[in-house]
Amino acid sequence: MTDDLKHHLQRYLQTAREALLWKLDGLGEYDLRRPLTPTGTNLLGLVKHCAATDVEYFGLCFDRPFPDPPAWFPLIETVPNIEMWATADETTESITGLYKRVWDHSNATIDALDLDSEGTVPWWPEERRTVTLGRILVHMIAETNRHAGHADIVRETIDGAAGLGERNSNLPPADQFDWPAYRDQVEQAARTAAGE
Repeated sequence: MTDDLKHHLQRYLQTAREALLWKLDGLGEYDLRRPLTPTGTNLLGLVKHCAATDVEYFGLCFDRPFPDPPAWFPLIETVPNIEMWATADETTESITGLYKRVWDHSNATIDALDLDSEGTVPWWPEERRTVTLGRILVHMIAETNRHAGHADIVRETIDGAAGLGERNSNLPPADQFDWPAYRDQVEQAARTAAGE
C-alpha cells in the first residue's frame, strides 16, 4: 500500500512538472522570458525556480546533494530572486535541461527512500524542520502545481493558449465552446454584483 501511495504521489508530481514545461512549447525567447506581472513572473523563471526547489527539497533536505549545480544556485540565499528569471546568456535549453536532470536526481531520492524516511528543512521553523519524504512529496506537488498554474495564466496572457497538457487540455473543446460569450457572461455577472 505504501509503495502504491509513493507511486501515486510521484506521478502527480511528475504530471505537474510536465505541465509546467509544456507551457513553454512554441514560444520565442522574448515571450519565454518577459515579465508579465508587476512582480516579474515569467515562464522560464518559473521553470528555473521549480528546478531550484526540487533540488533543495529532494536533495539538500535528504543529504543527497545535486551533482554539478548551476553557478547561480549557491547565490539563492544572498541574491534576491536570482532563480526567478533567466539571464540573457542562459539558454532555454540549459534551463529546461537542468529541470529534467533535477527530475532524475529527485526521482532517485524518491525511489531510494521510504515515505517515512526523515530529512531536515533547515529554512523552516525549528519545530517543523524534521520532515518525512511523504510530507515533502505533498509539499512539492502543491509547490509545482502552484507554479504550473502561474505558468498557465502567463501563457494565456501571451497567446491565449490554456489547459493542462497537450493530450488533455482539461477545457471544453474550442470548437464546441463560445469563450467570448462565456467571458461576457462572467463580466456581466461581475458588473451586476458590483451594482453597475
